[in-house]
Amino acid sequence: MLLWVPGGGRRMISSALLGGGVGERRWVLNAQVPPGYRRLDPAAHLSRLAADAGMSGPGVGLMTAASVGDRCWAADEGVEALVTAGIGVRGWAADPTPGRPGPAPAGTINIVVSVPVPLSDAALVNAVATATEAKVQALRDAGVDASGTPTDAVCVAAPRPEEGRAAEPFAGPRSTWGARIARAVHRSTRRACERAVRHAD
Repeated sequence: MLLWVPGGGRRMISSALLGGGVGERRWVLNAQVPPGYRRLDPAAHLSRLAADAGMSGPGVGLMTAASVGDRCWAADEGVEALVTAGIGVRGWAADPTPGRPGPAPAGTINIVVSVPVPLSDAALVNAVATATEAKVQALRDAGVDASGTPTDAVCVAAPRPEEGRAAEPFAGPRSTWGARIARAVHRSTRRACERAVRHAD
């Protein structure tokens, strides 16, 4: 597993099983699980893994069947992105197949982004959209005919706003910080997906 403890308290937005939503979080855990993972208590499982690693308090827990040892990292003017990618089960978001309840088969592109400046709530949401757009662009550039996997997750972390320093209001791809997010996520995701394709061949 991968564990990030940024220190100083961060506001995070995430689609993760554990610690999803918006709020202050102390750590981010990305745990590798076996293909075909079928536990019905993934949040409790992640909580136990975090506790076993010495973590306490609120955090974000992600899961993937991809090798976390194959993680890819990229930075762009203060923004950092770390990506693990398993793309064995992939497709396009607007698929005519009916949805189904419960977790989809594990594969997963997990994206963790660190931004060095405070972001407003709206900018945090915008950052998730920007990271997702960059992920889709990276998949295309890596030659993968898909927008992602059914279990992709994202987490964006930023410092708490400080008195006298307004939070950044924008994180769209043409804003200063959104452009940096997009470039960092694109580079790290493309490398991770190209590596996943090579492993699949």
